[in-house]
Amino acid sequence: MILTSKQRAFLRSLAMNEDTILMVGKGGMSAQIIKQADDALKARELIKGKVLETAGVSSREIAEQLALETGSEVVQVIGSKFVLYRRNPDEPKIELPRARKR
Repeated sequence: MILTSKQRAFLRSLAMNEDTILMVGKGGMSAQIIKQADDALKARELIKGKVLETAGVSSREIAEQLALETGSEVVQVIGSKFVLYRRNPDEPKIELPRARKR
């Protein structure tokens, strides 16, 4: 699923009120972090994460790798924080604005 700019903006506005629930530290990416992100995406659809300075990798790299591993979309990366979105087909919680048809 590719998000439109309108959908991205909508998700960014929702993410402002979300707590940071995923922290990536000096251990970097691990199976545990991927599972944690996957479980959180299933439960919430929209998650906010942070990459600590000790991780040694950029937040953009972590966000893109997590998105790839979990089948989610990178909504935003600002500084050390990132936002991921994945629709839960069984129990959708977030209703995205419709994409225009051309």
